[in-house]
Amino acid sequence: MQHNTPQRPVDCAEEAIILAILEGRFVPGSALPAERELAVLLGVTRPTLREALRRLERDGWIVVHQGKSTLVTDFWVDGGLNVLSGIVRCSQHLPPNFVPNLLQVRLDLAPTYTRLAVERAPASVCAALAGHDRLGESAEAYARFDWTLQKTLAVSSGNPVYALILNTFASFYQQLAVLYFSLPEGRASSSAYYTALADAAAQGDAAAAENATRSVMRQSIALWQQASVSAEQV
Repeated sequence: MQHNTPQRPVDCAEEAIILAILEGRFVPGSALPAERELAVLLGVTRPTLREALRRLERDGWIVVHQGKSTLVTDFWVDGGLNVLSGIVRCSQHLPPNFVPNLLQVRLDLAPTYTRLAVERAPASVCAALAGHDRLGESAEAYARFDWTLQKTLAVSSGNPVYALILNTFASFYQQLAVLYFSLPEGRASSSAYYTALADAAAQGDAAAAENATRSVMRQSIALWQQASVSAEQV
């Protein structure tokens, strides 16, 4: 039997403040409640709250001024990569257009790291694609396979920053992937892509790998938008 590790109070406090910011209860430019009041509100000690505030300031959610009010920042302007991690942890309250924007970033990045991977390590790419034609119709199997493939491509590119960016979204990526691959069109599109990428990697054709990746990423954005519209109409 698996047991979930209880969440630490500082983690609970940090996520509670992030959630309040995402929900608009603490808007950019506004001041957080005084430390004593906020600690009581969150049900934590003041030292625990201070640690949570230090984390939030480090990541760009707030600005702490000693002796003055703590201000909420415009996290889209002042935040770092850890802001994305915080948003993902509070995925039940995603900002509008977050998923399409995330997919657009993937479109900007994936073709490049795929080209580099095929240039540098075509054998690793081929190995990662082994068994792609035996995934069946399981959305979960496709999600696991696609994550492993993307991670391999990012690592094989030779630029470790690509892998760091992907790791920021590890669990969220796979949650979205399961939803995406529940669409027959999503599975069909990716299946054709895996075949094209395997052929390109076997031939050492980095340009073909880049073009195939760009094409499937564009298709994924279009399919996601179609699915979102259909869900709203139900």
